[in-house]
Amino acid sequence: MSDAKIRAAKPRDKAYKLTDSHGLYLLVTPNGSKLWKWSYAYDGKQKTMAFGAYPMVTLVQARGRRDEMRA
Repeated sequence: MSDAKIRAAKPRDKAYKLTDSHGLYLLVTPNGSKLWKWSYAYDGKQKTMAFGAYPMVTLVQARGRRDEMRA
């Protein structure tokens, strides 16, 4: 994923994901907002954590938060 790809992402009729690595993805909603989320497994259950909205949280910051949580 790159910053250019994120900026070029346009809203669609339904929300969709732009995936990065290790469960990090950007959720693009129909109203045009872009939200960083991280999907992970804990105690055998699937969980999701939100990191904030793009561009308030950049790609580098989202990756850093994901790496902090994985450690």
